[in-house]
Amino acid sequence: MRNINKNDFLNRSVETLEQILGMFDKLPVISLKELQGSKTALIIVDMINGFTREGALKSPRIEKIIPQIANLSKMCNDNGIIKLAFADCHTNASPEFDAYPPHCIKGSCEVEIVDELKEIGGYTLISKNSTNGFLEEDFFKWLMDNKNIDTFIITGDCTDICIQQFAITLKTWFNMKNKKARVIVPINAVETYDLELHNGDLMNVMSLYNMMGNGVEIVKSVD
Repeated sequence: MRNINKNDFLNRSVETLEQILGMFDKLPVISLKELQGSKTALIIVDMINGFTREGALKSPRIEKIIPQIANLSKMCNDNGIIKLAFADCHTNASPEFDAYPPHCIKGSCEVEIVDELKEIGGYTLISKNSTNGFLEEDFFKWLMDNKNIDTFIITGDCTDICIQQFAITLKTWFNMKNKKARVIVPINAVETYDLELHNGDLMNVMSLYNMMGNGVEIVKSVD
């Protein structure tokens, strides 16, 4: 990295963040009924016990978005929209534990979808062994089995890790295929965590902005 004048960098960064937040204030709210139900899917990423209520990576921030996702899940049931849920699930040998504390071990309660979403049900469940669910063979099979789907509403956690990686990979995959697709991320239904230098608010803002720059459609909510 080139030499950076600290004060100049901080001042310019504040201006940039203010502009990005101003953009977010102007984002639309999408009505679920405006979308074509037969061509739309709800994707729920890692809304499991291990990121909400127990274990080394639980976060109260992530737990707080359960009601929004539960409400959206019920609305999808009412509107004939199919649903897919990813659940982080590792063995003790996972190389991911070089970067994160051991979490979501196969067979533990941590890998279970939270009760509120489990009770609503109606989703296809795919376990994932990496931060990017797109890489799972079961997801690609699901994608091939549902070629009519061209609109994806992505919810869950973490905004700057699993959500961002999946949303951008999905969007760029469709771009590579020269196919139009809407990849939608509602701000009120994604979240990340606070931990030391990992400032949850800052990470949310920057990852949402990064997704926008990669063609992902960021909205305030889907109602």
